[in-house]
Amino acid sequence: MESQNIRPGHLTAHQTARTLGITLGGVRLLVHRGQLTRSGGTPRQPWYPATDVAALLAKRRERAAA
Repeated sequence: MESQNIRPGHLTAHQTARTLGITLGGVRLLVHRGQLTRSGGTPRQPWYPATDVAALLAKRRERAAA
């Protein structure tokens, strides 16, 4: 279940996974590898900065186009 009260400029784990086209496990792996950092929420429902997600998406698209 997604949190309904999220700060502006942040995405839930579900929104982040959907944006990046990966699973929730993939999001957790990105956090574990240090490529994405949590910026709020709870341990079970973390939030991620939308700017960080957008930058990661751009990097992934650039790498795929090369």
